[in-house]
Amino acid sequence: MFTDLSEVPERPGIYLFKGPKDKVLYVGKARSLRNRLRSYFQERANLDPRKAAMIKAVKDFSYVVTDNELEALILEANFIKQFKPRYNIVLRDDKNYPYLKMTVTEEWPKIEVVRRIRQDGDLYFGPYVPAQAMWEALAFIRRTFSIRTCGNLLDRPRRPCIQHQMGKCSAPCAGKISRDEYMKVVDEARLFLLGQRTELVDRLEQRMHRLAEELRFEEAAALRDRRTRLKRAFESQKVVAPELEDLDIFGYYRSEGTLESPVAVHVQFLRNGMLIGAKDFYIERGMTDRDSELTRCLIGLFYSKEILPPATVLTNTLPKDKATLRALLRAKRGAEVVIEVPREGKKLELLRMANENARLELLSREKPGVDDLQQAVKDKLGLARVPRSIGAFDVSTIQGSESVGAFVFWKDGDFDKDRYRHLRIKAVEGVDDFAMMREIVGRTVRNLRGDVPDLLLIDGGRGQLDVALEALREADVSAEAAAVAKKPDRVFLKDGRVIDLEDRSRSAHLLKRIRDEVHRFAITFHRKLRDKRLMESPLEGIPGIGKKRRLELLRHFGGLDAIRRATDEDFLRVKGFSKGLAGRVASWAREESPPGAGAGQARRNEHNTNA
Repeated sequence: MFTDLSEVPERPGIYLFKGPKDKVLYVGKARSLRNRLRSYFQERANLDPRKAAMIKAVKDFSYVVTDNELEALILEANFIKQFKPRYNIVLRDDKNYPYLKMTVTEEWPKIEVVRRIRQDGDLYFGPYVPAQAMWEALAFIRRTFSIRTCGNLLDRPRRPCIQHQMGKCSAPCAGKISRDEYMKVVDEARLFLLGQRTELVDRLEQRMHRLAEELRFEEAAALRDRRTRLKRAFESQKVVAPELEDLDIFGYYRSEGTLESPVAVHVQFLRNGMLIGAKDFYIERGMTDRDSELTRCLIGLFYSKEILPPATVLTNTLPKDKATLRALLRAKRGAEVVIEVPREGKKLELLRMANENARLELLSREKPGVDDLQQAVKDKLGLARVPRSIGAFDVSTIQGSESVGAFVFWKDGDFDKDRYRHLRIKAVEGVDDFAMMREIVGRTVRNLRGDVPDLLLIDGGRGQLDVALEALREADVSAEAAAVAKKPDRVFLKDGRVIDLEDRSRSAHLLKRIRDEVHRFAITFHRKLRDKRLMESPLEGIPGIGKKRRLELLRHFGGLDAIRRATDEDFLRVKGFSKGLAGRVASWAREESPPGAGAGQARRNEHNTNA
């Protein structure tokens, strides 16, 4: 098959190899689609074992033409994230990393947390992985520099909010600080985030002495306290290479064995000599024995996310298609990015440290006893194969209100929280646990796109298991499934068997632990939505009223009671309110006002009669 490839264009693009039921097995990119596909399907093709096994499973293929290789590289990464093909290297991490953004393009800059980088002239600091270090830095900045946190337009004087009363905002909205003084503080916060400790401390000391000479002792004391806090903060920061600036360091360690042996990857983020974060990846199947191909996949997939590349990327081996990768990084950074294999000095030490962390990560994944535990689950439930991965579902609701579903993922001894999912129930009204379970199972397995766990656990009994099996059949997914019930703890299987989980075995403990984890996850999400609903303003239920217009109403009238007493003309005087929007708010106010609301109600009634 595939002997006639003459219709495939000789242009850049991506190609998708598909197996039975159109399942995507592999996504690749090519400078010439026709030449690349011919290299796979010609009779004397010299394919490595991985590609040879892949081609045997291929039933069909498709392709997408692009204008250049850079577009093909970006599209390849997006398709790999979407389909998670069997024969590609996949980084299982769908989250964008957090940054601190300083909005220097605004007249009164603020600092906020973002997960998307834009070419907007503002300053971005990060990425922070894990995010705890970022929240600590943000809390320190608010305590120390008193930069505003709100997103309000400071176009007119306002009353200071509680942040000012707590000493966490200098209240530029109320004219409590001049813009020159405010910008000095903003610049100090910038130096702190950049790690420019010497310049920042020296600047504070000079200002402190100048204020003292001017007999402004209270202001000098405030700067003295700020300097002390900064010195303590700088002492706690991990400076690993003060002579270096911005680096991302890609270390990895692969198991000995077949092409499908796992690879651990450890990425470190060095900014201005400080280690601000690190991220571990575990690739279940390495899929290539060529380091250059592995490095290309790692860098291409990693920077396809919302992440700003540094000036230099350190790797063990120069990647395949280095020029295309550099073009991708240059487009994202807005400046040249060097991909470097260090041979000596501090950079080599940092790369070796990243490689060692990757080695330790791989060893921690290969925990002794995990295989025995998975085998014990297989034997206990009488499964056809060992469940290397286990997923679980649960539903949480109170009288049909804020109904949600949850999914958790366990694999090789650990819960993988990056693969957790929670869902709002969309298609079921009222209290119907069975219909809710059917909905969340069907929606989740479709979104997993072939990455369904070997065993699915349903929190519940026989009824929940039956509807889950129906959802699996409708989604054309074949996976083992069982229901795990409480009080008494037991498992219901699709062949009618019921297995006791009260024997205190390791396998029973694991099944109950996974069931309890998905129950916890579902309850947590349900409570979050319920609490959010209880805290929502009744104004936001009015069509066209969001957060900004709600705040504008409250600022204009001073409170809900005044809004309820207002007339139609009063609402037309609110900034940005059209006649239609004012009418909707007035209708809501009439419905909210109790009988006998007084003069305001009488005025409104009189106006409506005249109208």
